[in-house]
This record gives sequence, structure tokens and C-alpha cells, in this order.
Amino acid sequence: MSDTRKLLLEGLSDAVGFVGGALAGFWLGQLLGWSLFSAGYGAASIGAILLVGLGGGGGLQLARHWRSKQKSDTPQ
Repeated sequence: MSDTRKLLLEGLSDAVGFVGGALAGFWLGQLLGWSLFSAGYGAASIGAILLVGLGGGGGLQLARHWRSKQKSDTPQ
């Protein structure tokens, strides 16, 4: 696989993982009744921001884990 294609796959999988994780964190916050976009920085708003950040980071790590698993499964 060419370097350009590897970099494109890496960037796209990172983006999908991050956005997917952030959306999962956002919807978890919505289920808990925490509004990310509420006025001020109350406890619920900070909790929602934390969930989105943790979800995005977790999704990114899952995407990287998936990529490393793909590398180890392909024959050299």
C-alpha cells in the first residue's frame, strides 16, 4: 500500500473514531439530562463537556487499536 493511501486511511479512521466517540458521549449526556449547550458552566454542563471529551478520546483510541489490529492481521 502506498504511503499516501496509508496516511489517508489513518486520518479517516482517526476522524471517524473521534467524531463517533464524541457523538456517543454527547448522546450519553443527553440521556442523563445533561445539556452541553446550557447557559453558564453548571455541574451538568461540565459533566456533558467531560463526556464529549472522553468519548472523543476513547473513540480515537479505539480507531487506533482497530488499525493496529488490521496491520497485525495482514500477511507481510
